[in-house]
Amino acid sequence: MRIIVGISGATGAVFGIRLLDVLQQLGVETHLVMSKWAETTIRLETGYTVQQVKNMAAVVHDPMNQAASISSGSFRVDGMIIAPCSMKTLASIRVGFAEGLLGRAADVILKERKKLVLLVRETPLSDIHLENMLALSRMGAVILPPMPAFYNKPATLDDMVNHIVARTLDQFGIDNTLTNRWQDPVEQKHL
Repeated sequence: MRIIVGISGATGAVFGIRLLDVLQQLGVETHLVMSKWAETTIRLETGYTVQQVKNMAAVVHDPMNQAASISSGSFRVDGMIIAPCSMKTLASIRVGFAEGLLGRAADVILKERKKLVLLVRETPLSDIHLENMLALSRMGAVILPPMPAFYNKPATLDDMVNHIVARTLDQFGIDNTLTNRWQDPVEQKHL
């Protein structure tokens, strides 16, 4: 399996980093593209260096290299995840403004009818954000805001991050045991 992982400058760089880490452990080939602001966010929000994050990917692409393999529909890939996805990146993808490689790769994924999963990060959401998400959902993108779940009784921030990563991997049918799955409480009592 081969997946493009994009990291934008929105808060929540940990989601992209954890995805890269898990995908590497599972032997999935990852192609990483980070925006300029993603690098800043990584430094501000995490204990990782940008180089450590890059080392988790099989291939790292320059964010302005429009000649990169992932900018072509002939490049064989299973899909793309942008984690986190800023509202700027979301808007760029919606209107096809493929100035940088992050937007161009997402544009290619959509035109090739591959799976595009966007971990959108913003709160509260404006009408513009909601309209952009609805439009992209109608185009086939999966809008997956990194919302915490509490039915699995998370004890740490890592538990919450792992739950979101697990749900993201589910979109590609990638088996994982990062989180506790929902079980009907009534069925549990009868076991």
